[in-house]
Amino acid sequence: MNWNAHEFFPIVGKPLTSENTLKLDFSSTNTDLKSIDLRSTQAFDEYVFGQILSEGKTFGIGGYLENRAIYARSEVFATKESEYRNIHLGIDIWAKAGTEIHAPLDGEIHSFQDNAGFGNYGATIILQHEVGGRKLFSLYGHLFRQDLIGLQPGQKVQAGEVFCGIGPFPENGDWPPHLHFQLMWDLLGNSGDFPGVCSQPELQTYMEICPDPNLMLKCELL
Repeated sequence: MNWNAHEFFPIVGKPLTSENTLKLDFSSTNTDLKSIDLRSTQAFDEYVFGQILSEGKTFGIGGYLENRAIYARSEVFATKESEYRNIHLGIDIWAKAGTEIHAPLDGEIHSFQDNAGFGNYGATIILQHEVGGRKLFSLYGHLFRQDLIGLQPGQKVQAGEVFCGIGPFPENGDWPPHLHFQLMWDLLGNSGDFPGVCSQPELQTYMEICPDPNLMLKCELL
């Protein structure tokens, strides 16, 4: 598919550029993470936004196919003994709670639910789109619970429309405020939820299902 043939509305209302955005590293090679109590969301929050604000930025970004060290904070990511899902399948946009999220293109509400629990998505919305003659799904995680009120499957959403916002912790799954943004060609039967992280043995399968969200975001830092 030719992604450059399509116009996508900036999902935070403005393009993510080197002027307003900092690329963040949560991989196992980032030794700073060893000095942080990642189970303390307050400590994690101070680390994330300390970086962003110290560089004079508004947003942090990163994560697609990043092998992350931060998922050991929650049993949500345990698949079996001694193996964790730790490869991120979306892109995270770290920003203050309340940041409005815009639909990147026309679509409709496919499904939604509150995926509650420490380390989970919290309030989650999945949109369904038609792109290049194919169905494409976009997932928005770590939202306000109130964003789910009044939604209906099949409800139309226009490109540029504000339809949700970045939620605060603990209601957002107990994470520093950010949007988990992910694209999927196939929901594999899921509704209101979809794996945002996979294990190494699953990677090839999920890479085929989940294209790089930056094909839509077009952030120059990624």
